[in-house]
Amino acid sequence: MASAPLAPGSVSLRLYPHDLVPSQCVEEMRAQAALAERAGFDGMLTSEHHGGFPGYLPGPLQTAGWLLESTRRAWAAPAPLLLPLRHWSHVAEDLAWMASRFPGRVGGGFASGGLARDFEMVGLRFEESRVRFEAALPLLVAALRGRAEPPLAGDPAIAACAEHPIPAVIAAQSPGAVRRAAKLGVGVLYDSLQTVERLHRLSEAYALAGGEGARIAIRRVWIGPPPQRNVEQQMDFYRSYAKPESQQHWGEGKELMSAADGVELAERLAEFTSSGGCDALNLRVHFLGIDPARVREQIERLGAETLPSLRERLARQRGR
Repeated sequence: MASAPLAPGSVSLRLYPHDLVPSQCVEEMRAQAALAERAGFDGMLTSEHHGGFPGYLPGPLQTAGWLLESTRRAWAAPAPLLLPLRHWSHVAEDLAWMASRFPGRVGGGFASGGLARDFEMVGLRFEESRVRFEAALPLLVAALRGRAEPPLAGDPAIAACAEHPIPAVIAAQSPGAVRRAAKLGVGVLYDSLQTVERLHRLSEAYALAGGEGARIAIRRVWIGPPPQRNVEQQMDFYRSYAKPESQQHWGEGKELMSAADGVELAERLAEFTSSGGCDALNLRVHFLGIDPARVREQIERLGAETLPSLRERLARQRGR
């Protein structure tokens, strides 16, 4: 049985588009979602950039819907969805109606955005992204709990959230972000390149602020010899656009966890989660230029070799 969306103890998979023609790209992501469910992942995350930005699709909520249609029990969440690009009330309505179609299988993760081009495409000033995000987030979280004001309160799917709230997390890279999440009663989704020391400090700040939601760590993983050329291409790509203030907390060469076998990888992931003060994981096996067949192979191996041991270790850590 899969966990609740974005819950403590969950192990999810981030799915990305491959460099295929659009129809094949969609079908490959759907096939990987079904494979991830059979492998034992709790759910899948989708992310967002626009204008053909390499490795991303523009509609993370739409993509999550495709993955939900391809699975039976696993959950899916647009995470992160770039909240300032849309009106929060429309995001709430879309998530609420998706949850009506897939009860108990929908979550949402939200970020302010990090690329100016995403904002320029819709006529918004990138400099206003944080202000827009901080203003919209409390209203969206309230709506996902069925606490919207009229006229949004009149939407029946929004009203249903009072009994069946939609779980939410926010992307968090700073103490201020984790304190904001704690105040709103939502979980946090950390950056994939942050060091374990940085994660530990953020998790402490979240707990001190009263945060009780999931603290989700992200790592790229690989069983066996990693595709080093693809790994280097991915890191060069990140460096080409990430803000300098974000890069100061990146680990040097620690963004990928690889191991000779799945049990060793489970040990390393459990130790990383514990040391970072985290209680959930989102894994990635996608790199720029990687062949879909290799991604499928890794999903299968993670399910067979890593997830059983990893779940036992995470459960023991949470029970301490």
